[in-house]
Amino acid sequence: MTAAMAERVQMSHDRPWDSLLETWRELDVPEGWHAEIAEGQIHVVPPPHAQHNRITAKLQRALLTVLPDDWEIFQTLGIQIVTSEKLYIPDLVVIPDEVVAAVPAEKNMPVDAGEALLVIEVTSPFNAADDRGKKRDAYAQAGIPTYLLVDRFDRHGPTSTVFTEPKNGAYQLARRVPFGDQLHLPEPFDLKIDTSAFPA
Repeated sequence: MTAAMAERVQMSHDRPWDSLLETWRELDVPEGWHAEIAEGQIHVVPPPHAQHNRITAKLQRALLTVLPDDWEIFQTLGIQIVTSEKLYIPDLVVIPDEVVAAVPAEKNMPVDAGEALLVIEVTSPFNAADDRGKKRDAYAQAGIPTYLLVDRFDRHGPTSTVFTEPKNGAYQLARRVPFGDQLHLPEPFDLKIDTSAFPA
């Protein structure tokens, strides 16, 4: 994910999800910022750091070499996990274009996270724990087949971890490599990425 949480809009835990989502839809956040929903709160997050953007740009460039024409990569797409009342905006989402095309143009609506084929988060110093835990679990609960966590702030050194095979709200497989090693995204991507180009 991006930089530190800048602001929290506290919502009562007894408010229905629809009311929380409506509040999110009506927010007017500064350009480059975005808002997410977790634990009954709306979190407003500032734009990411330049090195963070370099990593996402390299990943997007690599993904474009293998994606079919009817899949797209999005950087600011809201995906919701209604069962756990969460809404995140991952750094990158690969999803069939028809899913996003079905969202009414006049509405600021997230899409069902379960439609995503791949979600990528790149950690920042202040929210790396969320990317490693809460978001990983939420993406598994949604049934997203592949979650790539690029963790520049891993205590053992910068790493990339590919989580796959979601089952019963948890990923069953995880393959972690240090920066500098080759990262492999499994089918349907079957993509090898040289992480030596990632800035630490």
